[in-house]
Amino acid sequence: MKVSTDKLGAAFTVLVTLMVTGAMTATAVSLLRSGSLVEAGVGVGVLLLVVVGTFLVVGEVRLGADSERLGRRLAQEGQLPFDPPGVVRRASGRLDKADADAIFEDRRRELELAPEDWRSWWRLAAAYGEARDPRRGRRAMRKAVSLEREQP
Repeated sequence: MKVSTDKLGAAFTVLVTLMVTGAMTATAVSLLRSGSLVEAGVGVGVLLLVVVGTFLVVGEVRLGADSERLGRRLAQEGQLPFDPPGVVRRASGRLDKADADAIFEDRRRELELAPEDWRSWWRLAAAYGEARDPRRGRRAMRKAVSLEREQP
């Protein structure tokens, strides 16, 4: 079984997050038991950071898993890979900026034709990734996941 470096990186990040979360929780509990109002207040703040951080990490992990699931579904439907003819990738797997921009424009036009199709949103998210815009890519992927859940 081959595991991608992306999955290993995600697993490492989750492991480190769990260790930090455990340490922060132990510190917060210690501060809450100190008997001092100031230290207890700091303990509450640390616990809030743990809750918010956990929520964010879980959300990103779920988005990654959903993204992979939808990508596998596109592959099963024969809709991957989706590079236009003539596009050459570098050894790193990246496209040059001009090709990435052209693919992005193709995906944007495709989305305009089918704005309620999760496949269009997934491909747009992938194009954002090629264009090195991960923030918008995650937003588009969330939309793809949401639409797929509404209308499989």
